[in-house]
Amino acid sequence: MTTLTTTSSPATTAGSVASLAPPLRRVAEPLCSLIDEALPEATSALWHGHPTWSLGDKPGRRPVCLVKAHSATVTFGLWRGRQVTDEPGRLRAGARMMASVKLAGVSEIARALFTDWRRQAYSLEEK
Repeated sequence: MTTLTTTSSPATTAGSVASLAPPLRRVAEPLCSLIDEALPEATSALWHGHPTWSLGDKPGRRPVCLVKAHSATVTFGLWRGRQVTDEPGRLRAGARMMASVKLAGVSEIARALFTDWRRQAYSLEEK
């Protein structure tokens, strides 16, 4: 799947989100704001071409979550998502310990659920 952007290589997380096609940006902007709000201790940076939130000052050293745009959806992923309690069953297992959810619209962002997932993932990485 390809990321749809209007510029070739934005230098920041905010630049990356701002460069998305409007339908994807409408999902990614509130999602990234919610992540920043729920994880004020985390550092956001572009890592492997997409916004990532990590512990410490080195992107990707202790990653917690990511946002990645595709052609029609935005993926919210947790590096240790398979260890996160997900009673609604929305997270899908990925490589290693990762799990993610694909979002086609902003209405699919359940604020309390996503905040809980991020806090759980942060606690797991913090140990």
